[in-house]
Amino acid sequence: MTEPSLKAYLKSRFDALEERIRAACQRAGRPREAVTLVAVTKTVTAEVAASAAELGYADLGENRPQELWRKAAALPASVRWHLIGHLQRNKVERTLRCRPLIHSVDSVALLTAIDQEAAKRGQPVTVLLEVNASREPAKHGFVPEEVPGLVPAIRALRQVQVRGLMTMARYEEDPRNCRPTFALVRELQERLRPRLAPPHLLDHLSMGMTNDFEVAIEEGATMIRVGSALFEGLDSEKAVQNG
Repeated sequence: MTEPSLKAYLKSRFDALEERIRAACQRAGRPREAVTLVAVTKTVTAEVAASAAELGYADLGENRPQELWRKAAALPASVRWHLIGHLQRNKVERTLRCRPLIHSVDSVALLTAIDQEAAKRGQPVTVLLEVNASREPAKHGFVPEEVPGLVPAIRALRQVQVRGLMTMARYEEDPRNCRPTFALVRELQERLRPRLAPPHLLDHLSMGMTNDFEVAIEEGATMIRVGSALFEGLDSEKAVQNG
C-alpha cells in the first residue's frame, strides 16, 4: 500500500469511528471533546502510527514498553504516548524517558517504583490505576475492594499524579453486558475522588475498546482505547511501500 493510499484508508476508518463516538456522546448527553480517542498502534508499523498522527490523532497507545520505546524514538515529539499494557518495574526507567500517560499501574509496588524514578528525574508522571473489575484471573489490576484502601499510598506520592482509573471489560458478544463493569469503575472513581486532593484529580476513566467503547462512553469514559476498528487488515510488516 502506498503512503497516499494508506492515509486515505486510515482517514476512512477514523471518520467511521468518529461517527460512532459522536453518536455515543450524544446519547449520553456529553460533548465529543469529553472523550479522548487513544489509537492503539500495537499491531502496526511506526510508519502507520505516524500517518495516524498526521491525520490529527496524536494520542497513540502501546501495550508493550519495548514497542513504545521504539516507536517513540521514530515519531515526532508531538505524539502523546499512552502505555496501556503491563509495566514491569525493571522497565520503569526507560519508559519514563518517553513521558507516556501510564494507564496500567496495577500494584502499590509499581506505583512506588514509578514515584522513586520520577523523583530522580525531577519530573512529574501521570498515571491511572488499573482495576480488574471483571475479576478475570488472567488480567492485571487491583480488585475493586482494594481501590479505596489505596488512598494512603496515593497521598504519600511525591512526583506521581494519579489522574483516574482504567479497566478492561470481559469480552461479550453483546457489549451492553459490559455496562455493569464500566458502571462499577465509575462508582469507584466517584467514591475515591473526594478523599484525594490535587494533583490527584481522578478526572479520567480509561474504559472501552473496539467491541464495547460506545457503552463505555455512555458510562462516563473519558478515554477509549481502539485498535482493531482502525488498523485491522493492515500488515504490520508491509503496510507502507514507497511509490
